[in-house]
Amino acid sequence: MGDVVESRTDRFFKIALVLKGLDGAVELVAAAVLLLVPAAALNQLVAEIVSHDLVGPPDGFLARHLVAGTAEFASGNRTFVLVYLALHGILKVGLVVALLTRYRPAYPVAVVVLAVLIAFEVTRAVRTGSAVLPFAAALDILILVLVVREYRAMGR
Repeated sequence: MGDVVESRTDRFFKIALVLKGLDGAVELVAAAVLLLVPAAALNQLVAEIVSHDLVGPPDGFLARHLVAGTAEFASGNRTFVLVYLALHGILKVGLVVALLTRYRPAYPVAVVVLAVLIAFEVTRAVRTGSAVLPFAAALDILILVLVVREYRAMGR
């Protein structure tokens, strides 16, 4: 019975890591796209999305946050977004590769990196009212718990 539980947990860990790696790859692509797309074009795209009610009513929660985020991005916080996406993506992809290959020294590094990212995401979410960062933090907490569990299991 213990082997079945461990194999399910191992599979869940691997699936979570793959999803985290894909998330990191998407962040890297998003950073590259945002680096190449002018802010005015991004504002126009968001205006089109909101005007066609593709994210709900124009005065709804998603539309308001999308418009506010785009305005913040266009007004000068572009550097923060680009650096955040690029570094977060690189860290995720690198750590996922190391953890999937069971490179033991990567586990403590992953714990520290994830803890720092979680603290940053929560702090930034509180300061900015971001609707996305709490979800990123929750996913990182789940991955952190799984990394610690896997690392402890390796020590046996």
